[in-house]
Amino acid sequence: MLASRNKLALLSLLLAANSFAGTTLLQGVRIHEAPDSTRVVFDTNLSVKYEVFSLNNPNRIVVDLIGVKPESGFDPSVVAMGRARISDIRTSQRGDTYRLVIDTKQKLLPEAFALKPIKPYGHRLVVDLLASVKPPVKPSIPVAKNRNVIIAIDAGHGGDDPGAIGPMRIQEKRVVLQIAKRIAKKINAITGFTAILVRTGDYYLPHRKRTQIAREKRADLFLSIHADAFKHANVRGASVYTLSDRGASSETAAWLAERENRSDLLGGVGNVSLIDKDVVLAHVLLDLSMDANRLQSIEVGEAILTSMGRVTKLHKRTVEQAAFVVLKSPDMPSILVETGFISNPQEAKRLSQAEHQDKIARAITTGVEQFMRSSPPPGTLLASRVGEMQYTIVRGDTLSRIAQQYGISSRALKRKNGLRSDSIRVGQVIVIPTGG
Repeated sequence: MLASRNKLALLSLLLAANSFAGTTLLQGVRIHEAPDSTRVVFDTNLSVKYEVFSLNNPNRIVVDLIGVKPESGFDPSVVAMGRARISDIRTSQRGDTYRLVIDTKQKLLPEAFALKPIKPYGHRLVVDLLASVKPPVKPSIPVAKNRNVIIAIDAGHGGDDPGAIGPMRIQEKRVVLQIAKRIAKKINAITGFTAILVRTGDYYLPHRKRTQIAREKRADLFLSIHADAFKHANVRGASVYTLSDRGASSETAAWLAERENRSDLLGGVGNVSLIDKDVVLAHVLLDLSMDANRLQSIEVGEAILTSMGRVTKLHKRTVEQAAFVVLKSPDMPSILVETGFISNPQEAKRLSQAEHQDKIARAITTGVEQFMRSSPPPGTLLASRVGEMQYTIVRGDTLSRIAQQYGISSRALKRKNGLRSDSIRVGQVIVIPTGG
């Protein structure tokens, strides 16, 4: 009798499992808020058919998932709590359709698209909620004379895309945002410089949106900060990359470029359309403008690499080249800095430490400052003071080495700065004379 009951129980479990075998299940909802939009991601076990539309009075977005059932215990209202633009998410079953109603605090327009699985995620339906009324376009303001040099600092990844994940679950997106904020603080402390953070919080931006933000701020340099991983855990060291359209300069560069470019799929970014441009003309103009900035990118990359080599191990001692989408901006020199490899246990530990992050940030800032002072953008305060180039002392510097670097004598350097001895200190700012 007991055996019969066990068989019946097993049979009922099998029937229940089979009934869900071909069913599309809604497994969870994730919300990521950016400064100008809110992204709602629905995770499902299979591809999903859907309809999305907006309603007014009150403002709400309706998401109909056709042929979908929620997993047991599914409650989306929890993730809606405390959101800037969303007040609640309500659900109901309407025949074979599972309806989710997103109550919004303002009028928003939805843009929806489905994504196929890509590690670490499965099938996803992405719904971006955008402001229905765009702010008025501000009239063009003439560029001020003797303006500050503007450095755009972009912390890679964010939101749905954690980037590389190292030992102890250290996430690249968090480490690089911390380093980026440290760089910005140091750059803003230098007279004649202004830093802008492209990503200020834990949200994802597509690669081309990142350069668009820098362009809108009229940045003179785009600095992309990463701390990636490689397929071999023993790979370590910092690297600097510039754009290449002729193939990567090493196996590591090729692997990293492919991995970074695919991260747009993690963040849920569709293909970029160029149908409003003449393709041949667009490519010619793009190539010409990129070539003009490629040399400067290499030069600033070399300055940063040299400076970083004083505080951390380098993976490569020369600037590498790879086809990173995030560097394809025709308006400004652009470089990508790998601050280290999170896949290396020792390096991951160091990258998570505030003291090491500060050393990396200081080295990058020093490299940027040295390049900009030697090649100041036209119209900047630095350009107006080109005869009074300044240099910030870093660990390991000596007066004789600095004099040799700038092709002047130690005596002229001391005379210009009123120094009575060869003694200098880290952080001290000295003026480089134009001759001597």
